[in-house]
Amino acid sequence: MSAIDTDKGGLFFVDGPGGTGKTFLYRALFAKVHSENKLDVAIVTSGVATSIMLGGRTAHSRFKIPLTIEDGGCCSFTKQSGTAKLLRTTSLIILDEAIITKRQAVETLDKSLRDIMDQSELPFGGKTIVFGGGSRAQIVDASLRRSYFWDSMQPLKLVRNMRAQSDP
Repeated sequence: MSAIDTDKGGLFFVDGPGGTGKTFLYRALFAKVHSENKLDVAIVTSGVATSIMLGGRTAHSRFKIPLTIEDGGCCSFTKQSGTAKLLRTTSLIILDEAIITKRQAVETLDKSLRDIMDQSELPFGGKTIVFGGGSRAQIVDASLRRSYFWDSMQPLKLVRNMRAQSDP
């Protein structure tokens, strides 16, 4: 929460396989952000997973990320667009299923946020971003770890399967 309250933001990666409480954590963060009259954006990789995230949309839909993307791409919204205005006022962005997101798509979002926030030196323009993922093996194999901003991430790990705890 302290990262949300600063102009420098923060990058976090929530590492936890299914059932460890990622969705619970996201909902708690959303509730806290809303209680402070701040805005959040919930993003997932696949359209099917949008039903899990309250108000969730796909990254391509919300951020206007081109479907075919290569290194150095840009989101297709302008600095004056409604999307840019929303993102300027957003305090927290959660990108679930980041493990299966193409590195270039996330880097495109980084480049676009740096541009609209006029903060070229800060990852994601100083926004607080929480990325969610799966098992350690999936993370190692994922391309997001190979991104130039990975060293700026602060890893967070969930380990206890909260669903299985009450299921004999």
